[in-house]
Parts: sequence; C-alpha cells; structure tokens
Amino acid sequence: MDGRPHVTLEDVARVAEVSLATASRALNGTTKVRSDLRERVLAAAEELAYTPNAHAQALAGASHRTVGVICHDVSDPYFASVARGVMRVAGDNGLLVMLASTFRDPQKEIAYVSTLRAQRASAILLIGSGFEDRAWERALAAEIDPYRRGGGQVAVVSRHRSLRVDCVQPENREGAAALARTLLGMGHRSFAVLAGPRSLTTVIDRLGGFRDALAEAGIELPESHVVESSFTRDGGYAAMSELIERGIDATCVFAVTDVMAIGALTAAREAGFSVPGDVSLAGFDDIPVVRDLTPPLTTVALPLEQIGERAMELAFRGNRGTRSRVLRISGEVVVRASTAPPADAKGAR
Repeated sequence: MDGRPHVTLEDVARVAEVSLATASRALNGTTKVRSDLRERVLAAAEELAYTPNAHAQALAGASHRTVGVICHDVSDPYFASVARGVMRVAGDNGLLVMLASTFRDPQKEIAYVSTLRAQRASAILLIGSGFEDRAWERALAAEIDPYRRGGGQVAVVSRHRSLRVDCVQPENREGAAALARTLLGMGHRSFAVLAGPRSLTTVIDRLGGFRDALAEAGIELPESHVVESSFTRDGGYAAMSELIERGIDATCVFAVTDVMAIGALTAAREAGFSVPGDVSLAGFDDIPVVRDLTPPLTTVALPLEQIGERAMELAFRGNRGTRSRVLRISGEVVVRASTAPPADAKGAR
C-alpha cells in the first residue's frame, strides 16, 4: 500500500485489530507484548507505511525536559484554563509540555500514557474525570505503576483515588450541594438537571451532591427530570431541547458543567423561553466566557488555573512517600442574572 501523509497509530491499531495501547507498546518496545500481537502490529505498520512522529521521538532523548498532559478536550475552556496553569509552572521550571486530548475515550487515555512512557517523559498529568470502569482502571494502572517504579511522576485532577497517585480534587459534590441550597434559598422547589454521561465520576459527584441537598430539604429530584447528554455545548443544547419537548415544569435547570449551560441557554431562547423570566439556569466551573453571556451565568466557581498549577507542582516536587497526596479545592457559588426567584413561593411558572 502506498504511504499516506496522515497515517496514525489509530489506523495501525484498527488494521491490526488490537487496542491503541497494544499498538503503542508493540511499536515502542518498552513493554512485553505477545509475539502474535506484535507481529500483527508490525505488519500493519509496514502495510500502512506508518512512521512515528519524528518530533516526539526526538523529545524522548530529552526526557528530563518534558511533561505529558492528557485531558479530555483541550478545546473545552475548562481544560484550557487548567492547562494554562500547568504550563505556567512548567515554564517557570524549564519544562516542555506535550498536550493530548482523549475526547473522553478511555482507550485513548491508556494509549497516550503508554506513548509517554516510551518517550520517557519525566511526569504525566491526567486532567479530567475518571471513568466508572474497572477494566479501564486496571489497564491504566498497568501502565502507570511500572512508570512510577521507574522514577516517573504522576498527578491527576478530578479523579477518585483508585490509581493511588497524587491528586488535585475539586470538591464537586460539595459545590453542587451548595448550589442547590442557594437555589432553594431563592424559593425554587422544582428542578431539572442536564447531566453528562454517568460513566464519568465528575457527573456522578455533581448530580449526587445536588440531589442530596434537595433531599435534605424534603424535595425529590425525579429521574425523569435528569436528562443525560454529552459533556459539551452541543450536549447541553440537545438536553435542554429534550427537556422542553417533554414539557417538564421546572423553575430552575442545573447544567453540571458551564459548557452544557451555554448550549442550554441557546436552546431555551430558540424555544421562546426567557432566562430567568420563565426558567432559571445555573452551571458549574465558572469558565471565563460565562461572565459575558446574556444573562451572565450563575455557577460554582473553581479556581481553574490554580488547579493546574497545583497539579504541576505535585508532579514537579515528586512523592517519595508511600501514600498519595490529595489537595482538595473548594468551589464558591456565584449568583448572577441567569437565576432569579420563581413566580411564587411554590415555584410554579
């Protein structure tokens, strides 16, 4: 087959019928791979005329200068803000940052960690929610554990402690609960939630915290009032559109991330709803753009750049202890014009 200009590792893995992680390990030779799988990968690479990225290979010779940052989607302002904090600390310490987006594909995350091991990056940062998936946890640990034993440093953001590595943990559950109590204090009693996939631990925590705070006030959040969609602007638009089509009578909608709330705001306007006149809307994260929306968004503000800085500092300082370090970062409810008291004390529209 003639070589194509943009043959990727994913192409090789697909032709060889193996996972991205297996393809990466087979080509970099740093981890044992079954001989039959290695032969399939090498044959696929030859067939496709696959050439590893020369720049990345060059960086492998300068491992003490590189840090790998793996996030879900760098185009999401949440991750961009966290990455900015990472890069500030890395730059101050003469480190080069290599950034990769998984687009919430757990297999890509494993493959990228394997690749960074091969390039001998001195530290790896995983930014963003983990997955409720035991097989993924085991596979990722199988990559990270030998990397750490070899002297590599790992820090994570917004992960539960299954990996037993240093972690910067935003208090997602507590922040969502505080938001619920604030909205209750405005007089709202009827709520709906726009949720991302419940395979993500961040979604589980934020939805759980919000629901628990409502329950403490004697208010049930019916499952029919929770709309699950992708963790994106378009996902928020689709979820809000579905909510409107269902005709659910909620005076306040909580989107578990600001980017979903942005899409929800557009969907509400297109359907003829006034925010907050007909329905209040709140988000979570306080990405910079939400302050400039019309109306500005009520949200739970996290110090996003500081979160990135702390994660990089954990990795840079290393950890010679047997226990992982956890830095908890609290959020602050910021009330803006997207929320207002409902039409009456009972929350009817």
